[in-house]
Amino acid sequence: MKNILVINGADNFSSAKGCLSQTIFENIVEYLVSKNNIKTTSLANGYIVAKEHDKYLWADVIIFQFPIYWFSCPIGLQKYIEKVYEKNIFYSDCSCEYGSCGCLEGKEYMFSLTWSAPEKAFSASKNTFFEGKNVDEILIALHKTQEYCGLKRLPTFSVFGAEKLPDVKKYIEQLQIHLNGIFN
Repeated sequence: MKNILVINGADNFSSAKGCLSQTIFENIVEYLVSKNNIKTTSLANGYIVAKEHDKYLWADVIIFQFPIYWFSCPIGLQKYIEKVYEKNIFYSDCSCEYGSCGCLEGKEYMFSLTWSAPEKAFSASKNTFFEGKNVDEILIALHKTQEYCGLKRLPTFSVFGAEKLPDVKKYIEQLQIHLNGIFN
């Protein structure tokens, strides 16, 4: 049994209400709660920084569910990181090699994402928009932020074509398979 913090990083905009992110967030919690200890944070509902610190220190795994906006995380999640990831809780000043002074070593994280981009945009072809880069290569700065804090990456889950009403049932089944492969 693991201690898992699940964070819903969706913002609510008039053009993007966060319904798909909410559905995936709820399914992650529902799928994992029977065999794990779960705590959650939904950024749209607000949070208290000190309580978030406690959740991270408690957690073995942090799962971030968020939509991709302009090839990165929503501004609310970026603000959350800026406020919550404090020195001497998440990272420290030390004389060791840059990027190796994370305070959260031994903990893991996973990104669960919704993209408006179609899956074929991430093909191996250098002639596509993403120039043959995969999802994790596009999000290297977000991954490095977690790594800087000492967290170890778990495989990323992605839903593609979110603006074009994806087959949610199919993606929820794929999500369960993904989670099962990591947590069972």
